[in-house]
Amino acid sequence: MSAPIIRTSGLTKRFGDFTAVDDLSIAVQPGSIFAFLGGNGSGKSTTIRMLIGLLEPTGGQIEVDGVDVIRRPRRVRDHIGYMGQKVSLYQGLSLRENVEFYAGLFGLDDEALEKRWGMLRERFQLRDAESERPENLPAGIRQRAGLALSMLHDPRVLFLDEPTAGVDVHSRGLFWEAIQDEAARGITVFVTTHFLEEADYCDRVSFIDAGRLVADATPEELRRRFSDGYRITIAAPPADRPRLLGALGDLAAGATEHDGSLVVTVPALGPDILDRLGTLDGTAVQITEAPMTEVFRRVLKGVQAA
Repeated sequence: MSAPIIRTSGLTKRFGDFTAVDDLSIAVQPGSIFAFLGGNGSGKSTTIRMLIGLLEPTGGQIEVDGVDVIRRPRRVRDHIGYMGQKVSLYQGLSLRENVEFYAGLFGLDDEALEKRWGMLRERFQLRDAESERPENLPAGIRQRAGLALSMLHDPRVLFLDEPTAGVDVHSRGLFWEAIQDEAARGITVFVTTHFLEEADYCDRVSFIDAGRLVADATPEELRRRFSDGYRITIAAPPADRPRLLGALGDLAAGATEHDGSLVVTVPALGPDILDRLGTLDGTAVQITEAPMTEVFRRVLKGVQAA
């Protein structure tokens, strides 16, 4: 496994007597999508502001793409793209003028700008909005434009703080298609979101509560640890139930009936279980995984009980 491209150790931020981030240690692999989740006031945005060099920590260490962020906060900004909860588009300028302004800040020449912006403009369906001012654009298009601008200089690491907040389903879909495309190109994406189901787009998920890291694993591992697993619903007319229960073997012991179907819950979907389900020819089988909202609820329940 390669060295982490984002690494924190003992990261802490206090505001007077209030500890916003408490001894946070995380590691993010290059080219991955890393979800950083938590409730309002949990410390997500404070953490991102420290990671990108906008806020000085009280203690700990931060390294992003080989840069010591605490010692050299300005240098890290050449390596990253950032989109905050409030999109940074200048009113009074058209979207195209905003693009040219940011291209100047990033040091892009005309040829590089046209190549990169041309691709982003089509990906985020912004061609018709280029001549419009941000204040005249719908929220979803403003958010898409903000994400495109954060990618304009082709950064190695992309920090996104709730990029899909307040946008329509179509825009959310475009966002995640773009995020996955960037990760496929080797770009590392660090994202916070309050849409917990979006964690399933990510390679790894960390939960933060009251400034402390309370869970850190893949979505699959979190479901295994903090949910009942997978719910298997089998359409089963009464006459077929003996045959189906026999095919399920030892899984049948946990089968229940719901709305005329057999329901079995398993902690994981191993090859043996899939093989058994494959023998149920002509029978409708539906497999549903535990929603990430349920996982998060159980994570927090465990924290409160500790």
